[in-house]
Amino acid sequence: MYSNSRKLNFGLAINEAIRQMMEADDTVFLMGQGVKSPWYVGNTCNGLIQQFGEERVIDTPVSENAITGAAVGASIAGMKAIVVHPRVDFVLYAFDPIINQAANWHYMNGGKSSVPVVFWLIVNRGGEQAAQHSQALHSMFAHVPGLKVVAPSTPYDAKGLLVSSIMDENPVVFIDDRWLYNSQDEVPQEMYQIPIGKGIIRNEGTALTLVSFSYMAIESQKAVDDLKQQGIDVEFIDLRTIKPLDTELIFNSVKKTGKLVIADGSWKTGSVAGEISALVAEHCFQYLKAPIKRVCLPDVPAPASSSLESVYYKTKDDIIKTIKEIL
Repeated sequence: MYSNSRKLNFGLAINEAIRQMMEADDTVFLMGQGVKSPWYVGNTCNGLIQQFGEERVIDTPVSENAITGAAVGASIAGMKAIVVHPRVDFVLYAFDPIINQAANWHYMNGGKSSVPVVFWLIVNRGGEQAAQHSQALHSMFAHVPGLKVVAPSTPYDAKGLLVSSIMDENPVVFIDDRWLYNSQDEVPQEMYQIPIGKGIIRNEGTALTLVSFSYMAIESQKAVDDLKQQGIDVEFIDLRTIKPLDTELIFNSVKKTGKLVIADGSWKTGSVAGEISALVAEHCFQYLKAPIKRVCLPDVPAPASSSLESVYYKTKDDIIKTIKEIL
């Protein structure tokens, strides 16, 4: 479809999506902690403040509730705010403007008013950052009516989904993972959209259905590739969006394979993996040939030592082991 693709890493794909949207629409602006600093947000914001100035690329104080509330208010008033939280853990300070205000605004105003705001949240797991800096909180946002939640795993999807998120007339939670920032992909130069709510089959197979998203989709693809060398063809679905879920894609695959494993990069209790398990049990129970299995983090806080992290975080080996348990 695109003839001018070239290799970009994940962070530069995000940068290009923001830049192109700001060029196309002067109501779009970016605000948040560290948008001037590569230490905070990697290379995702390089050059933006130089191109658009400090009125449209606003480096804010450390006050998550205040800056998120300002972004919501500006979006209600006709702007399109992208507000970045370089550590998703501290967006907890901003739950009131996100959940009480932005998520409910369209509904409480009878559909006559919208909040076109993007809450861009970065997961910072690993690197001995310990419990208060390593949490993946996507399932909390997926629980809330009025919020869409996207979680891309590739640079191509990151750009297309971020453009769609900015264009959306209602609030979108865009979650990325710093572990993805060095990944590379063919990304078109022109602006394009990936529909929110549509997953993709990364690998077709008949042995089992594997569902994942965000960084765990990378580990899932590694697992699929290794299993393929052993003659096991797994059908791998990368969700890309976790609210709304692409249930049709999941159900059709489970009906074909009869087996399901979900790899989710957060805790097992109350997880997106648990929601998918429940939906499949409700709608596809008669097609299941084995129990549904989940590969998630244990229900304990993230450790602060690298030796414990190597056990705590799940990898392709955990996914392969779980798949083989079923097969």
